[in-house]
Amino acid sequence: MRLSFAVVAAALAVSACAPSVPDSAANVPDPGTGVGFGSYSDYAARREAQLNGQSGSIPVAPDVAAAALDSAEARAASAAIAANSGVAPVEARPGNPPPPVVANARGISGENDFTAVSATRDIAADAAMIERNRAQYTLVAPEALPAREDGGPNIVEYALRTTNPVGTALYKRSVLNTQSRHQRACAGYASPDLAQEDFLASGGPEKDRKGLDPDGDGFACGWNPAPFRAVRGG
Repeated sequence: MRLSFAVVAAALAVSACAPSVPDSAANVPDPGTGVGFGSYSDYAARREAQLNGQSGSIPVAPDVAAAALDSAEARAASAAIAANSGVAPVEARPGNPPPPVVANARGISGENDFTAVSATRDIAADAAMIERNRAQYTLVAPEALPAREDGGPNIVEYALRTTNPVGTALYKRSVLNTQSRHQRACAGYASPDLAQEDFLASGGPEKDRKGLDPDGDGFACGWNPAPFRAVRGG
Protein backbone atom coordinates (compact mmCIF):
# COMPACT_ATOMS: atom_id res chain seq x y z
CA MET A 1 0.00 0.00 0.00
CA ARG A 2 2.73 2.38 0.86
CA LEU A 3 4.57 1.39 -2.31
CA SER A 4 1.60 2.29 -4.53
CA PHE A 5 1.21 5.64 -2.86
CA ALA A 6 4.89 6.42 -3.40
CA VAL A 7 4.66 5.62 -7.13
CA VAL A 8 1.65 7.89 -7.59
CA ALA A 9 3.31 10.73 -5.75
CA ALA A 10 6.44 10.42 -7.89
CA ALA A 11 4.42 10.56 -11.11
CA LEU A 12 2.61 13.69 -10.00
CA ALA A 13 5.90 15.36 -9.13
CA VAL A 14 7.36 14.56 -12.58
CA SER A 15 4.34 15.94 -14.42
CA ALA A 16 4.44 19.12 -12.39
CA CYS A 17 8.07 19.74 -13.29
CA ALA A 18 7.65 19.15 -17.08
CA PRO A 19 7.04 22.33 -19.17
CA SER A 20 3.60 22.76 -20.71
CA VAL A 21 3.30 22.24 -24.48
CA PRO A 22 1.51 25.20 -26.13
CA ASP A 23 -1.42 24.59 -28.43
CA SER A 24 -0.06 25.27 -31.93
CA ALA A 25 -3.52 26.19 -33.24
CA ALA A 26 -4.31 28.60 -30.43
CA ASN A 27 -4.47 32.31 -31.15
CA VAL A 28 -4.03 31.69 -34.90
CA PRO A 29 -6.51 33.84 -36.80
CA ASP A 30 -8.86 32.35 -39.32
CA PRO A 31 -7.37 32.66 -42.83
CA GLY A 32 -10.47 34.50 -43.94
CA THR A 33 -10.33 37.02 -41.09
CA GLY A 34 -7.75 39.20 -39.33
CA VAL A 35 -7.23 40.46 -35.85
CA GLY A 36 -9.71 43.11 -34.92
CA PHE A 37 -11.58 43.24 -38.28
CA GLY A 38 -13.63 41.18 -40.63
CA SER A 39 -12.44 39.59 -43.87
CA TYR A 40 -9.10 40.47 -45.42
CA SER A 41 -10.74 41.71 -48.62
CA ASP A 42 -12.63 44.35 -46.59
CA TYR A 43 -9.39 45.41 -44.97
CA ALA A 44 -7.59 45.69 -48.30
CA ALA A 45 -10.43 47.79 -49.72
CA ARG A 46 -10.36 50.17 -46.76
CA ARG A 47 -6.61 50.46 -47.00
CA GLU A 48 -6.80 51.26 -50.71
CA ALA A 49 -9.44 53.94 -50.05
CA GLN A 50 -7.23 55.54 -47.38
CA LEU A 51 -4.25 55.63 -49.70
CA ASN A 52 -6.31 57.30 -52.42
CA GLY A 53 -7.69 59.91 -50.07
CA GLN A 54 -11.17 58.50 -50.07
CA SER A 55 -13.42 57.94 -47.16
CA GLY A 56 -16.74 56.41 -46.41
CA SER A 57 -18.14 53.10 -47.37
CA ILE A 58 -17.02 51.28 -50.46
CA PRO A 59 -19.70 51.27 -53.18
CA VAL A 60 -21.02 47.93 -54.13
CA ALA A 61 -20.92 47.05 -57.83
CA PRO A 62 -24.40 46.60 -59.30
CA ASP A 63 -25.48 43.22 -60.49
CA VAL A 64 -24.92 42.57 -64.20
CA ALA A 65 -27.67 40.81 -66.05
CA ALA A 66 -26.10 38.28 -68.37
CA ALA A 67 -27.89 37.09 -71.52
CA ALA A 68 -27.26 33.88 -73.33
CA LEU A 69 -24.90 34.33 -76.28
CA ASP A 70 -26.98 32.09 -78.49
CA SER A 71 -30.28 33.89 -77.90
CA ALA A 72 -32.39 35.05 -80.84
CA GLU A 73 -31.85 38.74 -79.99
CA ALA A 74 -28.07 38.30 -79.88
CA ARG A 75 -28.03 36.54 -83.24
CA ALA A 76 -30.22 39.22 -84.83
CA ALA A 77 -28.01 42.02 -83.51
CA SER A 78 -24.86 40.29 -84.75
CA ALA A 79 -26.37 39.83 -88.19
CA ALA A 80 -27.40 43.51 -88.37
CA ILE A 81 -23.91 44.64 -87.43
CA ALA A 82 -22.33 42.35 -89.98
CA ALA A 83 -24.63 43.57 -92.76
CA ASN A 84 -24.04 47.20 -91.72
CA SER A 85 -27.54 48.07 -92.85
CA GLY A 86 -28.77 49.55 -89.60
CA VAL A 87 -31.91 47.40 -89.75
CA ALA A 88 -32.12 44.25 -87.71
CA PRO A 89 -33.00 41.20 -89.84
CA VAL A 90 -36.25 39.37 -89.33
CA GLU A 91 -35.84 36.22 -87.28
CA ALA A 92 -37.22 33.23 -89.19
CA ARG A 93 -40.06 31.84 -87.10
CA PRO A 94 -43.15 29.85 -88.01
CA GLY A 95 -45.43 32.69 -86.92
CA ASN A 96 -43.82 35.35 -89.17
CA PRO A 97 -45.77 36.43 -92.26
CA PRO A 98 -44.22 35.44 -95.62
CA PRO A 99 -42.15 38.13 -97.37
CA PRO A 100 -43.74 39.93 -100.33
CA VAL A 101 -43.05 38.38 -103.72
CA VAL A 102 -41.95 40.73 -106.53
CA ALA A 103 -43.85 39.65 -109.60
CA ASN A 104 -41.90 41.72 -112.10
CA ALA A 105 -39.03 44.12 -111.60
CA ARG A 106 -39.05 47.48 -113.32
CA GLY A 107 -37.49 47.41 -116.78
CA ILE A 108 -38.01 43.65 -117.37
CA SER A 109 -40.62 42.87 -119.99
CA GLY A 110 -42.94 39.91 -119.64
CA GLU A 111 -44.27 40.04 -123.21
CA ASN A 112 -42.59 36.76 -124.09
CA ASP A 113 -44.28 34.96 -121.22
CA PHE A 114 -47.63 33.63 -122.45
CA THR A 115 -48.94 33.12 -118.92
CA ALA A 116 -48.13 36.69 -117.91
CA VAL A 117 -49.67 38.15 -121.06
CA SER A 118 -52.84 36.06 -120.91
CA ALA A 119 -53.37 37.18 -117.33
CA THR A 120 -53.53 40.84 -118.41
CA ARG A 121 -55.25 40.76 -121.83
CA ASP A 122 -56.84 38.37 -124.31
CA ILE A 123 -55.61 37.43 -127.77
CA ALA A 124 -57.52 40.20 -129.55
CA ALA A 125 -56.19 42.90 -127.24
CA ASP A 126 -52.67 41.51 -127.62
CA ALA A 127 -52.92 41.61 -131.43
CA ALA A 128 -54.12 45.21 -131.31
CA MET A 129 -51.20 46.16 -129.09
CA ILE A 130 -48.74 44.56 -131.51
CA GLU A 131 -50.20 46.56 -134.39
CA ARG A 132 -49.90 49.80 -132.45
CA ASN A 133 -46.25 49.06 -131.71
CA ARG A 134 -45.53 48.31 -135.37
CA ALA A 135 -47.11 51.62 -136.38
CA GLN A 136 -44.63 53.43 -134.14
CA TYR A 137 -41.55 51.84 -135.76
CA THR A 138 -39.24 54.27 -137.52
CA LEU A 139 -36.89 53.03 -140.24
CA VAL A 140 -33.74 55.09 -140.73
CA ALA A 141 -32.42 54.90 -144.27
CA PRO A 142 -28.63 54.74 -144.69
CA GLU A 143 -26.96 57.90 -145.89
CA ALA A 144 -23.68 58.61 -147.59
CA LEU A 145 -20.70 59.39 -145.42
CA PRO A 146 -19.91 63.09 -145.14
CA ALA A 147 -16.91 64.39 -147.03
CA ARG A 148 -13.76 65.22 -145.13
CA GLU A 149 -13.62 68.90 -144.29
CA ASP A 150 -9.88 69.30 -144.93
CA GLY A 151 -10.07 67.59 -148.33
CA GLY A 152 -6.88 65.62 -147.66
CA PRO A 153 -6.23 62.01 -148.65
CA ASN A 154 -8.20 59.30 -146.93
CA ILE A 155 -6.04 56.26 -146.21
CA VAL A 156 -9.09 54.15 -145.34
CA GLU A 157 -10.69 54.84 -148.70
CA TYR A 158 -7.34 54.17 -150.42
CA ALA A 159 -6.94 50.83 -148.63
CA LEU A 160 -10.40 49.71 -149.69
CA ARG A 161 -9.92 50.91 -153.25
CA THR A 162 -6.67 49.02 -153.81
CA THR A 163 -6.30 45.25 -154.00
CA ASN A 164 -2.57 44.53 -154.35
CA PRO A 165 -0.74 43.07 -151.34
CA VAL A 166 2.23 44.72 -149.68
CA GLY A 167 5.45 44.29 -151.67
CA THR A 168 3.86 43.90 -155.12
CA ALA A 169 5.40 46.59 -157.33
CA LEU A 170 2.88 48.55 -159.41
CA TYR A 171 4.72 51.83 -159.98
CA LYS A 172 8.13 52.73 -161.36
CA ARG A 173 10.64 54.17 -158.93
CA SER A 174 13.96 55.97 -159.44
CA VAL A 175 17.21 54.19 -158.75
CA LEU A 176 18.05 57.09 -156.46
CA ASN A 177 15.41 55.93 -153.99
CA THR A 178 17.81 53.80 -152.00
CA GLN A 179 17.02 51.94 -148.79
CA SER A 180 19.09 54.34 -146.69
CA ARG A 181 17.19 57.33 -148.05
CA HIS A 182 13.94 55.51 -147.39
CA GLN A 183 14.85 54.89 -143.72
CA ARG A 184 15.87 58.52 -143.17
CA ALA A 185 12.64 59.77 -144.74
CA CYS A 186 10.38 57.45 -142.73
CA ALA A 187 12.11 58.40 -139.48
CA GLY A 188 10.49 61.81 -139.73
CA TYR A 189 6.94 60.45 -139.19
CA ALA A 190 5.38 59.42 -135.90
CA SER A 191 3.42 56.54 -137.48
CA PRO A 192 3.02 54.72 -140.80
CA ASP A 193 -0.49 56.22 -141.13
CA LEU A 194 0.91 59.75 -141.15
CA ALA A 195 3.58 58.72 -143.63
CA GLN A 196 0.96 57.23 -145.96
CA GLU A 197 -1.20 60.36 -145.76
CA ASP A 198 1.77 62.56 -146.67
CA PHE A 199 2.77 60.13 -149.41
CA LEU A 200 -0.66 60.38 -151.02
CA ALA A 201 -0.78 64.15 -150.55
CA SER A 202 2.60 64.50 -152.32
CA GLY A 203 1.50 62.77 -155.52
CA GLY A 204 1.49 59.12 -154.50
CA PRO A 205 1.16 56.44 -155.37
CA GLU A 206 2.22 57.33 -158.92
CA LYS A 207 4.98 59.68 -157.74
CA ASP A 208 7.37 59.30 -154.81
CA ARG A 209 9.23 62.56 -154.44
CA LYS A 210 10.35 61.90 -150.81
CA GLY A 211 11.50 58.31 -151.20
CA LEU A 212 8.79 56.85 -148.96
CA ASP A 213 7.87 53.96 -151.30
CA PRO A 214 11.07 52.59 -152.89
CA ASP A 215 9.53 49.22 -153.93
CA GLY A 216 6.62 50.88 -155.81
CA ASP A 217 3.76 48.97 -154.13
CA GLY A 218 1.94 52.20 -153.29
CA PHE A 219 2.39 51.86 -149.51
CA ALA A 220 4.77 54.17 -147.66
CA CYS A 221 7.01 53.34 -144.70
CA GLY A 222 5.64 49.89 -144.03
CA TRP A 223 2.01 50.99 -144.04
CA ASN A 224 -0.31 47.98 -144.45
CA PRO A 225 -3.89 48.20 -145.78
CA ALA A 226 -4.77 44.69 -144.54
CA PRO A 227 -6.53 45.79 -141.27
CA PHE A 228 -8.87 48.11 -143.18
CA ARG A 229 -9.63 45.46 -145.77
CA ALA A 230 -10.33 42.89 -143.05
CA VAL A 231 -13.09 45.10 -141.63
CA ARG A 232 -14.79 45.12 -145.02
CA GLY A 233 -14.26 41.39 -145.35
CA GLY A 234 -11.95 41.53 -148.33
